[in-house]
Amino acid sequence: MGYAVVLGEALVDLLEAEHDGEPVYRAAVGGGPLNVAVGVARLGGAVQFVGSLGDDVLADRIRRLLTDTGVGVAGVVTVPAPTALAVATFAGAEPDFRFYGEPPSWAQLAADDLDVALVEGAEVLYCGSIVLLRSTSLAAARRAWTRATGLRVFDPNVRPRLLTGPGALAGARDTTAEFAAGAHLVKLSAADAELLYPGEPVERVAARLRERGAEAVVVTLGKDGALVAAGADPVTVPAPVVRAVDATGAGDSVMAALVAELLAHGLPTDQAGWVDRVTFALRVAGLVCESPGGALAMPTRADVARRFAH
Repeated sequence: MGYAVVLGEALVDLLEAEHDGEPVYRAAVGGGPLNVAVGVARLGGAVQFVGSLGDDVLADRIRRLLTDTGVGVAGVVTVPAPTALAVATFAGAEPDFRFYGEPPSWAQLAADDLDVALVEGAEVLYCGSIVLLRSTSLAAARRAWTRATGLRVFDPNVRPRLLTGPGALAGARDTTAEFAAGAHLVKLSAADAELLYPGEPVERVAARLRERGAEAVVVTLGKDGALVAAGADPVTVPAPVVRAVDATGAGDSVMAALVAELLAHGLPTDQAGWVDRVTFALRVAGLVCESPGGALAMPTRADVARRFAH
């Protein structure tokens, strides 16, 4: 089995919590792509994280988490910047993130920094999330996307707070269409779909991305499961019933499970194959929701088998 490359951001989340009746913030290593990389490793896949880290003690903590969980860091560059922070509050199904740190430590991987041989040797390349909103890291992602020889998976993972200035939303929509055009798989949330294509049903959004060139599209629907579009008609895969306590990283765990399955079994040949993969991915996400901690809650295959033995 080969390895995956996950290109994107790593930062520190400050998660809203409560202690002795007082509001507090719990620091946790985060970033959607970092969660994906950790999730792939926990599920038994070989994976390399590619991105930029700061030069402070928080960056040391990020690097230690990656290496301790078996994620390779050969493609990581260190930049002279403090680690960026994302403060997360919860007022609904989706967390609201506000980002601190300028220029952000996570967006400084340049195209010339990219380890091209590492990317070309990967069986799966993941690109996506907020690194695509900055010109420097977007150029690096574009170079990786064009040099990849394996399967390409994409997740826009849009953060509305970062879409500032005229044309920002249109730019994010154009970038999504650009990467979807060369993707074997696009995974996005219903919230992403609504933000990028307001008022369109998720079935139409999935069809739009497939028309752009994506081979398969998976739209996560929270407790309602996920929509799978890889054949003539999309189908909805139900989510397992779980005792949810923290949804942080749930969508990332779906992506991690799908990447791990692509590494283990290759590309599905039909929509039924994608449904099987998504069924497993939703079980992984359900297990993540039953534990606090985002990246730290990513399960192993044995954990999933035990929890869903029935």
